[in-house]
This record gives sequence, C-alpha cells and structure tokens, in this order.
Amino acid sequence: MDIYQHFRKEEQPFIDQVLSWREDVALKYQRKLTDFLDPREQMILKAIMGSDADLIYGLQGGADASERKRAILAPEYERIEKDDYQLTLLEASYPQKFVNLEHRDVLGAFMSLGIRREKIGDLIVQDGIIQMIAASEISDYIKMNLTGIKRSNVQFEEKPLSLKMESKETWSTRETTVSSLRLDVMVKEIYGMSRNKASTFIEGGHVKVNFRTVEDPSFSLEEGDLISLRGKGRSRLDEIFGQTKKDKYKVMTAKLN
Repeated sequence: MDIYQHFRKEEQPFIDQVLSWREDVALKYQRKLTDFLDPREQMILKAIMGSDADLIYGLQGGADASERKRAILAPEYERIEKDDYQLTLLEASYPQKFVNLEHRDVLGAFMSLGIRREKIGDLIVQDGIIQMIAASEISDYIKMNLTGIKRSNVQFEEKPLSLKMESKETWSTRETTVSSLRLDVMVKEIYGMSRNKASTFIEGGHVKVNFRTVEDPSFSLEEGDLISLRGKGRSRLDEIFGQTKKDKYKVMTAKLN
C-alpha cells in the first residue's frame, strides 16, 4: 500500500523522514529520539508506526495534554521511560504590572537566538510566569542567552516537570454545515467574515494550517487540522460527520476563546 496516498503532497518530506527513522532503528537496533512534533506530525508518525510489529514508539511532551511532543522509536524488546525523552521545564517570571507579554513575544525572542522551533514544546505565558518545555540538550543555552523579552529582563530556571502549569486557554465548539472543506469556506465560517475577505487573508499569507502558512484558498482541510488566522486566534476542524442530502458537510469546529 502506498503510504503517500493517505496524506498531502506537502507532507511527503516528513513521511520520508519517519520512514528513514524507522529503517535506521530496525537496521541498527538503536532507538531514535526526535525533536518536538506538532499534532499533525504525531498523527502521521502513529499511522506509519502502527503497522510495525518489530518496533515500538512513544510520545511525550511533559504532560498528557501537551500539544507538541517528542517521539522515541525503539526495538520492540526495549522499554521507554519518561526520562528518556530528555525534557526540561524552564520557568521565568516577569512584572506583568509593567509589561504585557504574550506567547508570540516569548516565541519571537526564542527564535531570535537562532534555535529551531522544533527544539521547544509547549509554551505557556500567564499570570506573570513563563514556562516552556525544552529539549534538555539546549536548556543550558536558553538559560544563558534568553535573558530579555520586550522591555523585561528574565532569568529562566529549571523546574520539575510536575510543576508544569495547566494552560487557562479554553475552546468553544460548534456544530455547523458547510458547502465544502476548502480553507476559505472554513475560515469564513469559523471567524465570521465574507468568503472574499477570507480569501484575501489566505492569499496574503495570514493563515496557517498545522503551523505552516497556506496561501491557497482552495486548500482542502481534514479532520484534526489546526488553523490560525493572524490577529484573530486559533481554531480547529475537530470532526467531519459526513455529508447531508444536499451534499453539504456537517462538521464540528472549535475556536480558542
């Protein structure tokens, strides 16, 4: 069976990467620890690894509800422990009375260090506290170099993973029917705007699907896709229930409050 037919063309490089990891583990009998994977990448890895009886895999991001997780692929006779994922919880405080920090501010400061996004997992900014799950191999570098965000000085320290905060983010879900699963149609429906305006946002590079910019309004969404519209927040296509007698799609969407 051709694994590629089940996924999008632009996802082929990641599929090839997972197949390469799987082959290396099988041939060398050595486990593979990946960088952090987004939810779509995790789904692809599960689909590829699920049919392999000779290998095992696990995913961990610091908490059960973590969005971004590292994966371990290993021979089936090995046992994967939590410590094997090499995760470090870093925490810093900032004076929220004097400076307003958001997720994008912290992420931008992190990226300015020249480190790839895949080296950190979930990032929480709330109540004057910043927490990030980092790959342990770069935690010392972050502590030494990420010392300022906007107008605030910060000092990151390592904390036990058990002290990871729960995000206060909440999602509102809604069942609706749409004429198609095109990106412009779903952006129109979720964010309450005209289809022309949705297309303008998409073509202008303001819309991401699964953390990647998509500029094609006709891009077809699938169940589980995460959408973000610059300045208007994140949303998801949670479920596709099927088509109505009028060939419309009945779907469940979610939007971050």
